[in-house]
Amino acid sequence: MQQKALEVLYEDEYILAVNKPNNVLIHYSHYARNIKDATLIDLLERQFKKRFFPLHRLDRKTSGVIILAKEKEFISLFQELFFKDQIEKTYLGIVRGFSPAEGTIDSPVKNPDTKVYKEALTHYKTLASVTLDIPVHPYPQSRYSLIELKPNTGRMHQLRIHLNKISHPLVGDYKYGDRFHNRMYEEQFDCHNLFLHASTIAFTHPHTKEVLKIKAPINENWKKVMKLFK
Repeated sequence: MQQKALEVLYEDEYILAVNKPNNVLIHYSHYARNIKDATLIDLLERQFKKRFFPLHRLDRKTSGVIILAKEKEFISLFQELFFKDQIEKTYLGIVRGFSPAEGTIDSPVKNPDTKVYKEALTHYKTLASVTLDIPVHPYPQSRYSLIELKPNTGRMHQLRIHLNKISHPLVGDYKYGDRFHNRMYEEQFDCHNLFLHASTIAFTHPHTKEVLKIKAPINENWKKVMKLFK
């Protein structure tokens, strides 16, 4: 089956921003050595007949906006923005239960390479909550919240670990989530993906000095669930 073309969100002479689908690796890595599917870099090369260079990370299971440099020499100026915390990322998530109205999760996350814990900070805000008349073990109904997340740090699996820490794991998270709720979404809604989406990224372009806010539309799984949630 032919791969659908990646959705371009923004492009200029320096960068390309696309809407990454769920379950697509950005590039091959030690952690995903058993995954043989085409990476985002492969898909872009097929689509544009050109190699791109990712400027930041996005977990394989997460969908949403990712920015890539068009040439290697453009990388350093953009990466400086990340190092200086001059890039604001916003994510959307669907979590189990009624999450608090807003809060900050300040809890270290273990680095998978060094096994050393590093400081990690996430701000969140609950946008909506819903109760569904669908039983999920051990309750007769199920509750969910739509949550907005703004990470201050970029640790691996940070948002997934942090939400599990406050007992509101992401739906579709098989590593840190709740298997009963994950199974319900698969069986009732035919949704098999992680509900974590990098919705916007905002920064001042280091070359053009333009203030950019790049948004990634939600995918079909999200639309289906949003409709159910009304």
